[in-house]
Amino acid sequence: MTENWIWGVIIILLAGSFQGSFTVPLKYAARWSWENTWLGFSFTAYLIFPWLLALLTVPQLGEILARTSGSEILRILLFGFGWACGAITFGLGVDYVGVSLSFAVILGLSASLGTLVPLLVLAPAKLATPEGAGILVGVAVMLAGIITCSWAGRLKERAWQRNEGPREPGKSLTLGLLFCVLSGLFSPLGNLAFAFCRETNTLARQFGTPEQYVSIPFWALITIPMFLCNSAFCLRLLWRNHTFAKFRQPNSASHYVLAASMGALWIAAMAVYGIGANRLGSLGPSIGWAVYTSSTVMIATLWGLATGEWRGAGSKALRTMSAGLAVLVLAVFIIGLSNRS
Repeated sequence: MTENWIWGVIIILLAGSFQGSFTVPLKYAARWSWENTWLGFSFTAYLIFPWLLALLTVPQLGEILARTSGSEILRILLFGFGWACGAITFGLGVDYVGVSLSFAVILGLSASLGTLVPLLVLAPAKLATPEGAGILVGVAVMLAGIITCSWAGRLKERAWQRNEGPREPGKSLTLGLLFCVLSGLFSPLGNLAFAFCRETNTLARQFGTPEQYVSIPFWALITIPMFLCNSAFCLRLLWRNHTFAKFRQPNSASHYVLAASMGALWIAAMAVYGIGANRLGSLGPSIGWAVYTSSTVMIATLWGLATGEWRGAGSKALRTMSAGLAVLVLAVFIIGLSNRS
């Protein structure tokens, strides 16, 4: 159990590093509008890569899907439509307020719901045990870290406004934070589906799928509504904003690569998260989600530093951000330690 726990946490930390990195290419797709890049991302992350990965790693994929009950598929798709709303508002939140602040707000809400709901539904008795108490303490510490990082982002915003003047026209901080809150409410639905819709995992094991790949059919199914909703939203924006022509601009090849790299990082995060969470036992979707979101915030904040988002933020904002990251590291340790036995 201890070895599984160690590897499970390490694997989930890797997944968080992928998730915390996947929006970084968006910052460099300057010749495209948001909807151009997000449509390319949606094609790769939600359609091409999940099914390609499933075809390459899951034997008898067709038989597994054929034997999955219609009610299970419907549940997965409904969760997926809700998750898609979180993905759309996530992309808009990042575009409006930047990587570090958006990740802190979105994942603060997402971490709470995605961690506590599976625990309350799947193993409510655990709350009265030392293990459950450790998880609750870890979640509280995690939220303190996310709030601290969020406050650091707010301090950065104030410093930027003092030094640089008003925000970019059309990029309201209030509207951006609204997108982030909505995304935080919808985004945990992917993890809740992973926690409650386990039929495809069971069938994959029965048909001889290696343990590390048993969650791949689930991700392939749930990304279908993700693709439909995100692509429809982007197509509407492309039509309204007359930005279809940007796909044909000279020297756009690099932007296609940037969009595809976003998709590759995103599906890698989901697939690796599934592997790590399965190693943590029955509470994997709860403990794993907490570790995953904490590491995602840490990596996203570090990317914000590396890409200049914190330039001119001032020493107070940087100290606050550093304190927030330290608290998140402590939260990962507490949550992981609570499941060591």
